[in-house]
Amino acid sequence: MSLRGEYLMSYDELLKEIEDLGIDLIEANIPGLLKGLYIDGAIILKKDMSLAHKKCILAEEIGHHLLNVGNILDQRKMSNRKQEMKARKWAYEKLIPLQMFIDAHCYGCSNFYELVEFFEVTPEFLKETLMHYSRKYGNIVDENEFIIKFDPLEVLEKG
Repeated sequence: MSLRGEYLMSYDELLKEIEDLGIDLIEANIPGLLKGLYIDGAIILKKDMSLAHKKCILAEEIGHHLLNVGNILDQRKMSNRKQEMKARKWAYEKLIPLQMFIDAHCYGCSNFYELVEFFEVTPEFLKETLMHYSRKYGNIVDENEFIIKFDPLEVLEKG
């Protein structure tokens, strides 16, 4: 198995996961800026998005299913914003676990856009994931036999 296949979560695997969870998927023309929504056992995704974008939004909506309660659409409420961030953090770690940075390094990825392609995510999602890990761990994290530095992104082998 290639390094790429070991930890990479594909869109098809996310579809299988929602099927296993008993969640329906509906693709629709959603007006406005909303790209996805979890409601009553169904995920609604904006129809006209790239596969990478759908993957990122789908992961977040699975996070809402697993972690959130109630209607959190009103983002003026602090409790709703916290639930929104909880689902996003879950999606970041689901699609790009720390090991994936090491895999990308070993695969030969050397810049931001190669990582976007390797992870099959949007540039915005990768940027937000890096910020999430930086807030969670600080700028440097020790992972297995590697050191991951988040700003600027760098993976170093120990020893």
